[in-house]
Amino acid sequence: MVVLDLAQPLKSRVARVAPWFGPAFVAAIAYADPGNFATNFTGGASFGYLLVWVIVAANVMAMLIQSLSAKLGLITGRDLPELCREHLPRPVARGLWVQAELVAMATDLAEIIGGALALYLLFGIPLPIGGLITCAAAFALLELHRRGVRRFETVIGALLGVILLGFLYNALRSGVDGAALGAGMVPSFDGSGSLLLATGILGATVMPHVIYLHSALTKSRAVAAADPARRREALRCQRADTLIALGAAGLVNLAMLVIAAQLFFGSDVASLEGIHAEFATVLDGHAATAFAIALLASGLASSSVGTYAGQVVMQGFIGRTIPLAARRLITMAPAMAVLMLGTDPTSALVWSQVVLSFGVPFALVPLIWLTRRRDVMGEQANHPITTVAASAAALLIICLNVLLLVRTLG
Repeated sequence: MVVLDLAQPLKSRVARVAPWFGPAFVAAIAYADPGNFATNFTGGASFGYLLVWVIVAANVMAMLIQSLSAKLGLITGRDLPELCREHLPRPVARGLWVQAELVAMATDLAEIIGGALALYLLFGIPLPIGGLITCAAAFALLELHRRGVRRFETVIGALLGVILLGFLYNALRSGVDGAALGAGMVPSFDGSGSLLLATGILGATVMPHVIYLHSALTKSRAVAAADPARRREALRCQRADTLIALGAAGLVNLAMLVIAAQLFFGSDVASLEGIHAEFATVLDGHAATAFAIALLASGLASSSVGTYAGQVVMQGFIGRTIPLAARRLITMAPAMAVLMLGTDPTSALVWSQVVLSFGVPFALVPLIWLTRRRDVMGEQANHPITTVAASAAALLIICLNVLLLVRTLG
């Protein structure tokens, strides 16, 4: 009797496609960083389900944008900053580098503060010391990257899984109002406060530094995708990688807002410390611990990814690098100042995400411009519909930023 080994074709298939998966999970951790905690929980507690549509729209835009960035690196073998330096006038490329470095500081502000807050909530460690521990842990994670990119991608993906499990646990316990969730899918605002948070949610979801980073993560796979058949398979896997990873990050973001809307709407909770305390009161200590562990995993993972992205930005735009320790000292300075001066950490987190939102167009517009060019992308240049969709996303973000400026200054 002949026994068919059905498992062998599956193993062969998995072994063939597995090398293409991983980059999107590194990028996705930035879509579930501590800044998302601040904006999503504040949005849910302040406006209930009103801003659900913002999270859904931002996540769809993130999937499109990150897919374009991944495709750019995979097809060209170069990352977005490198191509900007090659195809843009030098003053423009230098200007983009300067704003990207400022965005990196805003990114570190959210990540270090988030890690420090988590350590305080879990172990009572003072915030400034927690900030230093977060930075040290980020270096340890980056050491994994030096020893092999797959190790780094695996660990970051596992930390994303910790965040997702923590919020799914709390979401299942808090429940959901289906009618309110459906109503929240209809675009609307409720004053300038909701507009500020909507802009912050966009900044926390569509992260400018990972628009640069994703292309760098996939460019190392470009040689393996040189054969046309392998390239088509690589592109299919890249799209699946992005869909799965960003889908997980989207579930995290939606769970945050739903939990806040369900448990804290109408309350005077205005900080992540307060939300942690309310979890213990409204649910129990297990829910509060799950929240704090998810926040810690987010802070540690996103901090290491942010530092790596900073190196990619500098190397690409100006062709130079500085030691990671020096970069970390520079970009961590604003966060440590916030922690040492006693500034409200949650407020600082929200405003850091607004800054990030203003940085998105400077990464997104060059990405669209380059991926639509056949002299750069060959036959993989964007379909006109893709270019229109990505341009609409960029225009929406720019309009929200302008509207926020007008309302704030007015």
